[in-house]
Amino acid sequence: MSQKFQASVHHRDDVSYVKLSGVIDEDNELTALTDKIPAGTAVIDLGEIERINSCGVRDWVNWLGKLETQATRAVLVECSPAIVAQINLVNNFTGSGVVKSFYVPYFCPECDEEKVLLVEAADMGSGPHEPPTCRCDECDLVMDFDDMADSYFAFLSNQKKIAEPDKINGVIKEFASGDNGEKSKIRSRTGTSSLHSSSVSSLPSVPSLPSISRPSGSSPSITAKPGSRPSMTPVTTTTHPGMRPVGSFQGTNPGSRPGNFTSPGTNPGSGSFSTPVPAERPALTQPKSSAVIYVLVVVLLATIGVLAFLLFSGK
Repeated sequence: MSQKFQASVHHRDDVSYVKLSGVIDEDNELTALTDKIPAGTAVIDLGEIERINSCGVRDWVNWLGKLETQATRAVLVECSPAIVAQINLVNNFTGSGVVKSFYVPYFCPECDEEKVLLVEAADMGSGPHEPPTCRCDECDLVMDFDDMADSYFAFLSNQKKIAEPDKINGVIKEFASGDNGEKSKIRSRTGTSSLHSSSVSSLPSVPSLPSISRPSGSSPSITAKPGSRPSMTPVTTTTHPGMRPVGSFQGTNPGSRPGNFTSPGTNPGSGSFSTPVPAERPALTQPKSSAVIYVLVVVLLATIGVLAFLLFSGK
């Protein structure tokens, strides 16, 4: 058997109790169980099935078809939420079998706990189907149903009655309870807690920037710690002749741009943020408006004088 898939078969009279657990995928060994299950009734316990993929669904449907050809009726008990999801998605997932009981998922917002409650399909009535009330066994508050009622309980509208329910209940009580006596109807959701923790731990962490320390008389550098805002730590600045230190701004004159704006650069292997900046450019001076006016007046007067001379000389 695959380490992800486990199965056991027990018999009492013409009823077989089949316990499946783990994951039903392409590595399942369902076919090997066919010869171990004789004609009659097969009570299939699916309470510990954590997941089933598309290959597993295909093999499951084919396996139930083989059981039906040898006159074996399937009764599905303790269907996990993963199985219930497939029952609602795949039309022939249960074949000609019937669902006797299934787990309903709940969530406690106070304790942040996910649990499942075992519910008998016969107790759900004819509909509309609503999740039964479930109280948290940690804080005793009413838990929230962790799904959509219309879609989760959709399969109940096509339920059939179970033949010989007393005999089936006797087999379940004998083999399902084991040495622990009566099984608890509410328990932690199988595979949910581990899946939740793995998804959280798999999130990428934000790398912290290394702390850079330099002698005094320096400009600030960025130092970051995980979960905190960057703090400022001094680093050395470099000053060359004719150049201003990094981070300085030249004063502005009317009509001129700032002389220098420094952007941080990185020297390989040093970790210091310093870049030399060229010396200040001379500010551009604007021409005086009064001088322009004088020039225009002189040109205008000269033009008038030339026109007057030409006019009078023509006579």
